[in-house]
Amino acid sequence: MSTFKLSSMPSQQGKVAVVTGANIGLGYETALGLAKKGSKVILACRDFEKAEKAMQKILKSVPKAVLEIILVDLKNLDSVHGFAEEFLVKYNRLDFLILNAGIMATPFSKTKDGFESQMAVNYFSHFLLTNLLFPVIKKTKNARIVSLSSIAHKNGKIDFENLNSQKSYSKWGAYGQSKLACLMFAFEFQRRIDHEKLEIKSLAAHPGMSSTNLGQHLPKIAQFFFGPISSLIGHDGKAGAKPTLMAALEPSLDGGEYIGPNGFMEAKGDPGRVKSSDRSQDISVAQRLWTVSENLTGKEFDLK
Repeated sequence: MSTFKLSSMPSQQGKVAVVTGANIGLGYETALGLAKKGSKVILACRDFEKAEKAMQKILKSVPKAVLEIILVDLKNLDSVHGFAEEFLVKYNRLDFLILNAGIMATPFSKTKDGFESQMAVNYFSHFLLTNLLFPVIKKTKNARIVSLSSIAHKNGKIDFENLNSQKSYSKWGAYGQSKLACLMFAFEFQRRIDHEKLEIKSLAAHPGMSSTNLGQHLPKIAQFFFGPISSLIGHDGKAGAKPTLMAALEPSLDGGEYIGPNGFMEAKGDPGRVKSSDRSQDISVAQRLWTVSENLTGKEFDLK
């Protein structure tokens, strides 16, 4: 596969994309990239003012961009339902669902639905969002769903006895678990898509070490070093979004592939196929996680 270049990708005119967390960082760069290719982009964000600023910034770069803001708070399953209801009223297709929004190493907190916050934002709400939007995804030929994982998935473990930190909390442990869950969802989703012989692709991507707002919850001393270190051995948000854009747009990719930087330790570099941990390939755990996720989010995922 040749080096991915956004400029070389075919036009996406007439297609519709949803990008969660599109107002900042990787989400913003992903939304900008999809807008450049002509796709209509729904900025799925929690804060309207921040989303509006991002939209105006994209329009300065792409004056003909077609954009819309639909609010969603991924710490609230009711809000996820509300987003899906509004989207399904307005649109009869969804070509790209980019499950991008995330938080990292936050102080312990739980959502009103009882989820540990990192698992809620990074994984459970995205699982439910995909489930709720699936009726329109299924009607869209060659639709793609891209789940955002992380290098940190390699240190993650799905602990069903402590899935929402009900016994103990490690901010990095919860983050790694949430990103492993995202990756396992992408793989399991593709297995189920294949079983139903649907023309849909589920892929995963990770940005490497990217200078974004994710480090905002680190201790101040860690933040002091995080920026310079990530700039030295990693890359900026624009480069960090390339694996996501490749996963969404590269015609030669198959469902179930994992895209990330191909440089040293996958911290930066041109995007390409990368390997995931052995744990991420555990089908029995993935199937159990799927069932648990259906139960906890309150909706069976029917692909038929």
